[in-house]
Amino acid sequence: MPRSIQPLRASLASLLLACTFAAAPVRADAPTHAAAVPASTGVVGVTPAQLDPQFWIARQAQPDALLLDAAGIAAQNARMRAQDPHIRDMQALPAQWSRQEMLKAIQALSSPPTRTLYDVQGQPISPAALDDLQRAMALEAIAPQSSPRFGLVTARAALRTFPTSLRAFSRTGDLDLDRFQESALFPGDAVAVLHASADGQWLFVASERYDAWIQADKVAIGTRGQVLGYARSPDFLIVTGATVRTTYTPEQPQVSQLQLDMGVRVPLLRQWPVDALVNGQHPYTGHVIQLPIRDAQGQLQLVPALLPRTADVADRYLPLTARNLIAQAFKFLGERYGWGHDYDARDCSGFVSEIYRSFGILVPRNTSAQAVSPALDRIAFDAPRKGRAPKDMARRQAAVDALQVGDLVYIPGHVMVNIGHLDGMAYMIHDTAGGGWLGADGKRVAAHLNGVSVTPLEPMMASDTGSYLQQITNIQRIRPKGATAAE
Repeated sequence: MPRSIQPLRASLASLLLACTFAAAPVRADAPTHAAAVPASTGVVGVTPAQLDPQFWIARQAQPDALLLDAAGIAAQNARMRAQDPHIRDMQALPAQWSRQEMLKAIQALSSPPTRTLYDVQGQPISPAALDDLQRAMALEAIAPQSSPRFGLVTARAALRTFPTSLRAFSRTGDLDLDRFQESALFPGDAVAVLHASADGQWLFVASERYDAWIQADKVAIGTRGQVLGYARSPDFLIVTGATVRTTYTPEQPQVSQLQLDMGVRVPLLRQWPVDALVNGQHPYTGHVIQLPIRDAQGQLQLVPALLPRTADVADRYLPLTARNLIAQAFKFLGERYGWGHDYDARDCSGFVSEIYRSFGILVPRNTSAQAVSPALDRIAFDAPRKGRAPKDMARRQAAVDALQVGDLVYIPGHVMVNIGHLDGMAYMIHDTAGGGWLGADGKRVAAHLNGVSVTPLEPMMASDTGSYLQQITNIQRIRPKGATAAE
């Protein structure tokens, strides 16, 4: 199968997207970085002042130096589309798919669970219920040859492992990590509809970075040209806040108070007449944008909507600078961790993706794919063997000491964004369900940070005996190889 239509990587659960993990224990042979736990925060090495993005911006020697210009970003995205199999070029999607290609795409994601899962009441999900999910996919209905339909997502929508809203958990009482939750798509995202569930309520779709099941009522079907042309409008707005919402309107409920997340790109109707109402409201206090909706038959319509002028948006992608990288990351500070974009939020790799999307930079969806992407400037480390600390601790520390703002640090199941150095330690902002460090008694403190957090890297512990530093698998830089630090 051509690279452009290879099924994207399967389940988040199998791909370590959780950003919470059970690392293999290793001896703490490497020196442990001691840091105080301020009473004002209760988090190792972090004071209230460090929760202000200006604290980190002020430490940059050249915070406004351009790290990549528009041409450099375009070249980087071209490399990503050409080199990374986890990115699909929607413009190059084939017009015909065979049954074998369809089955491969669906079964790569929707394979039957092999372990016991529990529902929200803590009851085991029965084999019969899991069999029902397999039947719901209606794989026998896939034709020998078929042509995908195209659609635009009309509202933030969950991507699911199976055509179901049933939530599934690995342990009773742990309701944060829904194993059937994969990711999310956002208003205006283009999809190719490959298949429908037996009841027609779910669609299996291919998008730029993910294949999964989505509720059919969140997709408006249009022509290929309409759908793929939507994001190519030369006049557009980029959401630069964590989230923004359209203006309330009873005239057009589908675009009323619609959530748009960081990095979402929408056409700007710049030539809208100044005295023409938008859904019953004069437009002079807002931006007139164009959004997709579904008509009664599920077909695509493009309609005007208003974003308040106070909304955190821009009419071009943000310049890629240290100042902007830090500022964008901190806009999510304190947001609760959301596995697979659950809870109307995001997880560690979604956090990274949304930050960089506001600069117009494309990265894979999953932590495991980001960490090894051949299109990025990668430093790789051997994973430590069970029960042994890695032998390259000096190399690891040297790489951490050389981190630049925006560099991505990966440990199994988790990614962090560097924001600078302080007191001999590298500081990270990251969306984590866990987090821990050694207490005064030498035992690991499990902090359950469970949200977008600032922490130093070196004191953090991945297990009772293994530090984050020992567990680093990759460092990725979204800049030209050999770029010098601005710090």
